[in-house]
Amino acid sequence: MDGQENRRVAIVTHRLNVYSETFIHAQIELLPADIVLHNGRMPSMVGNKFILSNAKKEINKFTKIFFKTELFTLANAISHLLEKERIDVVLAQYGPVGVSLLPLCIKSEIPLVVHFHGFDASHFETLRKNAEGYKSLFKYAKAIIVVSEKMSVQLQTLGCPPEKLVLNHYGVNSFFYSIKPDFTSDTFLAVGRFVEKKGPEFTIRAFAKLVDRYPLAQLFMAGDGPLLSHCKFLVQELAMTKNIFFPGILKHEMVAGFMQKSIAFVQHSVVASTGDSEGTPVAIMEASAAALPVIATRHAGIPDVILDGVTGILVPEKDIDLMADAMLKLILDKTLAKRMGEAGRERMKTHFSMERYIKVLRNTLEA
Repeated sequence: MDGQENRRVAIVTHRLNVYSETFIHAQIELLPADIVLHNGRMPSMVGNKFILSNAKKEINKFTKIFFKTELFTLANAISHLLEKERIDVVLAQYGPVGVSLLPLCIKSEIPLVVHFHGFDASHFETLRKNAEGYKSLFKYAKAIIVVSEKMSVQLQTLGCPPEKLVLNHYGVNSFFYSIKPDFTSDTFLAVGRFVEKKGPEFTIRAFAKLVDRYPLAQLFMAGDGPLLSHCKFLVQELAMTKNIFFPGILKHEMVAGFMQKSIAFVQHSVVASTGDSEGTPVAIMEASAAALPVIATRHAGIPDVILDGVTGILVPEKDIDLMADAMLKLILDKTLAKRMGEAGRERMKTHFSMERYIKVLRNTLEA
């Protein structure tokens, strides 16, 4: 192969329909991917079907042939497919997917690059189950991509050679640079899954403290997840139903409308009881690109992208008093909020563009 234009890439992930994983869809479209395998941590059966999709065409019919032959097993079918499609490198999304693909790539002598994202580098049970697999993975893989400085350190403690690590923060969709907040409202915005590591309960409790001092403040918490019902109950319990609202999952166009009418973005990320941590939250980066100041915690990759006192305000995990103080500070000084937001947008454009993110990926795959 003389260059990336001739290098055929297969992207493998265990799911494609998660609204929060925009970074995987960006990779598929912009690298671009020649084939995409998904559904199930490969190689494994999904019921009695072998699920594949192609970035350019459906190839499920191709796979049905194998179930009538000696190539019945999914591993053999994938190996045959990679060879037939002349795949030069496999990009696995998440560590456990990389572990599942390892024997297959070794057998077919195909280079493997693994992209870690968050839980796969921190979740206690995931690390326990993949302890030996990660050791083998780190030995064979050509490169291990991480999305924060903290994740890089974590994987080194698990045995990944530093020279194989590639730090590549996510890129921001250029769509968000066109948003123009007016900084006249008393509204805060949170967008993300309602899971423990996103800390939605801490955000709610901090905001309730703000309302005690500034009753006109409002908070919109967009998204879905297992803790949504609990959070709605908590809002009722705190008598915050006139101040906190849950609009559900929003498309980009609807998110833009909320961002334009907000004064700041808030997210109280924490290390979950399971050990699960963020990588670098994309929603925080998108808010900063939209020129909103970000109020968040010093968690995982957040300090990599948000400069405390410059593009936002960072507080310790689980400190709802300081988060309430930060919200009050910006709601009382909208000029400061605007200045931080504009500084954040410039930082995103300079250091965290989608073009930069994809370029690093391409260079890594080419190498």
